[in-house]
Amino acid sequence: MDYDVLIIGAGPGGIFTAYELVHCSTRPLKTAVFELGNPLNRRKCPIDGKKVKSCIRCKTCSIMSGFGGAGAFSDGKYNITNDFGGSLHEHVGKTRALELMRYVDQINLKYGGEGTRLYSTANSAIKQMCLQHGLHLLDAQVRHLGTDINYIVLENLYNDLKDKVDFRFDTPVASVERVEEGYRITTGDGQSVTASTCVISVGRSGSKWMEGVCQDMGIPTKSNRVDIGVRVELPAKVFQHLTDELYESKIVYRTAKFEDLVRTFCMNPHGAVVSENTNGIVTVNGHSFEDPARHTDNTNFALLVSKHFSEPFKDSNGYGESIARLSNMLGGGVIVQRFGDLVRGRRSTPGRIADSFVTPTLAATPGDLSLVIPKRILDGIIEMIYALDKIAPGTANDDTLLYGVEVKFYNMEVDLDENLETQYPGLYVIGDGSGVTHSLSHASASGVHVARRILESFSNP
Repeated sequence: MDYDVLIIGAGPGGIFTAYELVHCSTRPLKTAVFELGNPLNRRKCPIDGKKVKSCIRCKTCSIMSGFGGAGAFSDGKYNITNDFGGSLHEHVGKTRALELMRYVDQINLKYGGEGTRLYSTANSAIKQMCLQHGLHLLDAQVRHLGTDINYIVLENLYNDLKDKVDFRFDTPVASVERVEEGYRITTGDGQSVTASTCVISVGRSGSKWMEGVCQDMGIPTKSNRVDIGVRVELPAKVFQHLTDELYESKIVYRTAKFEDLVRTFCMNPHGAVVSENTNGIVTVNGHSFEDPARHTDNTNFALLVSKHFSEPFKDSNGYGESIARLSNMLGGGVIVQRFGDLVRGRRSTPGRIADSFVTPTLAATPGDLSLVIPKRILDGIIEMIYALDKIAPGTANDDTLLYGVEVKFYNMEVDLDENLETQYPGLYVIGDGSGVTHSLSHASASGVHVARRILESFSNP
């Protein structure tokens, strides 16, 4: 065998697998990491806000791929909770899942995150206020690194690992095969390498690739959900009483009309709205920074509705992609609309956006989200905005901006045991590409969990 361990994907799951293998092994394991994107210092999005104002659909998106994965340029929120972020606890147990997430938190602090704040919803009066208005605040501890500190942590982790692990960047993997007592992966340029153990950690952007691997190897899967919605942008002061105490408030609302669940997601106080490219489809997201000098006057967050599908339809991601493509077709990318225009049934125009009291942080195309997002989902989002207005007056102001669409693609859930191992011994699937985790903290924790299992197997062959 060429290596002891092959890791496909250098996102949070792959990084923490490599970290644990390097730092906790009684003997060095020969490990290689294959990554579609570039090293951290070469991950550059061409959008500069001046010459390039919107996504130009690079062959490999530097926001989504490369060392650090899609989380590298996120706002660096690590949610320590079993209430959301994935179902890792269903495999490893609730206590162990939390222990793994706290372990990841300590590593992040060690590698540059010291001094960042750990927020908590414990004993929060905000929870009572939410309940009084039909809203539900989920429990969590939240470590906010910020996009800037998150980058430093990743940079330090890479510098620690680069001489101990064989990183191969700009190297897409074409196939994974079971051979003899191990695995062979073949790269896009036709080269092959083998190892006794293989860990797949390709993230959400690798969902289609992962689906192909499961089909080729006969690994059972089941359909997962897709989250569809908008990103809301409003003056930071509207949510300041929430963000000062909680930073990230995960709030869930059950709509009166359809009894659908709408939730807040990825809240970015004093942050900026950004676009991202997933499999050639431009969607919207948000960032924020720890450095006060990089703060904006706005806060942004997503409002998402989860859609689960029953037989015979199985392609939940395809459904989300079709909605995002419609947005791209109508707006050339991301569409922005004033809330007041949406509820009045009219499209936003450049003039109306320019006259708004909220200055957009993303150059998006003014338009009409009702022509893109299905009515049931959009009705739920509007209901949620009015509900949030009761605990954060000003949310439902006419000038509140809605960007669309925001889509969170989830990999179909791969059939895995308590070790996140497939039916093939030594073949593990972790992170968001497994369909088990949906967050930085859960994905990172899954990497630690699997690495410890691998170390046990090498210690007791």
